[in-house]
Amino acid sequence: MSTELTDLSLLELSNRLSEGTVTSRDATEACLRRIGEVDGTVRAFLRIDAEGALARADAADARAREGARLGPLDGVPLALKDNFLQEGRIVSAASKMLEHFVAPYDATVVQRLEGAGAVLLGHVNQDAFAMGSSTETSAFGCTGNPYDVTRTPGGSSGGSAAAVAAREIYGAMGTDTGGSIRQPAALTNTVGLKPTYGRVSRYGVISYASSLDQPGPLTRTVADAAAMLQVIAGVDEKDATSAPHAVPDFSAHLDRGVEGLRIGFVREHLGDGVDPEVRDALLAAAEAYEAMGATLVDVELPYSRQALATYYLIATAEASSNLARYDGVRYGHRAASPEDLNALYARSRSEGFGPEVKRRILLGTYALSAGFYDAYYVKAQKVRTLIRGDFDQAFQKVDVLMGPTSPVPAFKLGEKLEDPLAMYLMDVFTLPCNLAGLPGISVPCGFTGGGLPIGLQLIGRPWDEAGLLRVAAAYERHAPHHRRAPTL
Repeated sequence: MSTELTDLSLLELSNRLSEGTVTSRDATEACLRRIGEVDGTVRAFLRIDAEGALARADAADARAREGARLGPLDGVPLALKDNFLQEGRIVSAASKMLEHFVAPYDATVVQRLEGAGAVLLGHVNQDAFAMGSSTETSAFGCTGNPYDVTRTPGGSSGGSAAAVAAREIYGAMGTDTGGSIRQPAALTNTVGLKPTYGRVSRYGVISYASSLDQPGPLTRTVADAAAMLQVIAGVDEKDATSAPHAVPDFSAHLDRGVEGLRIGFVREHLGDGVDPEVRDALLAAAEAYEAMGATLVDVELPYSRQALATYYLIATAEASSNLARYDGVRYGHRAASPEDLNALYARSRSEGFGPEVKRRILLGTYALSAGFYDAYYVKAQKVRTLIRGDFDQAFQKVDVLMGPTSPVPAFKLGEKLEDPLAMYLMDVFTLPCNLAGLPGISVPCGFTGGGLPIGLQLIGRPWDEAGLLRVAAAYERHAPHHRRAPTL
């Protein structure tokens, strides 16, 4: 019974909850059993609130018996990336700096999920402060890819992706600053959606880079992602960067197909550095869209070549500013017996931050320092405008852009830890989307000969998540790779 239950998608479970053939307690207990069976190998969860989850499940079942379900997420077990504040719970951003930090309030996303009746089961692993592409910078150990636990699930939302792929949970929240939802989705055969910047509130999400961070869902199907986005989207007066755009019905057009649509194919993203099996899978996806009635249009994004350098100036500069608050004074790790105030600052930060976080803080501080601000940070912001201009021109010709999510399949854990540039290149196709503030999604696109997942990335116009989801759902119906579960 438990295996059958955890194999369901989010909406399949929701339908059974509505029919009364399954209870939320059944599903929650099934998830807890599944976690007990496989998470010793996958290592996705950092903390589990079993007692609280079962209480929320019982409350959902009471509503269901009264015919008063709150919507599709009511009674559905979900997980949170370890940077979403949940009142009274430890939320650490997978860092020693916040190892014992108890959240004093709920993130807006958490409020909205709980308001919709979701059963939040716990927090899952990530790269420390969301800085990484493999979930190996976590202070609490790395997560394994359910399709090969010796390999990375991607990052920084690797725990979210792994938990969904391993059938431990029906959906999970992640954050995407330069590909941190989409890249792990690609490596774990899951769906990862990064909404338009400002579509989902960042209030109560531990910051990495404020002009780039955006929360979004990881799920097993496109329809599941649409259902989660429906709940978490919308303006929030507590977040000045959340936009007052109307929230449409994201599921309304999932079945419309792609006939008559123009899909931009970014062929430059299939060049050097792209694994041949990834390239073949993307070319097959392009042919599939043509067979479904879409028109493929070759598109160039010339300034995207500068996106990697641009991103690692802007993101690190914002990280340097955001992480300045962790000084050992008010909250977070505090060094023992400092000699003076300077020693308190230096030792607390040195002990609390890991090597990758320190590297990015130093790079960002340098870019913002006197004499270098104009040469680096200001110039990067100008290039960012040019990158957005490339997308604006492309969307005058096409409805959606397509290309690979990750240039390569999941790599071995430890393989790139000593080569930061090689690690940064894992996000080379995803981070232009963040710099431009656009919505993007990764959907399963097949497997390598060795059984490793491949992801297809689709990028849409600003605020057109509904159109993006429609195109993604069409491919999912044509090639339901998401049904291939890992063997654990």
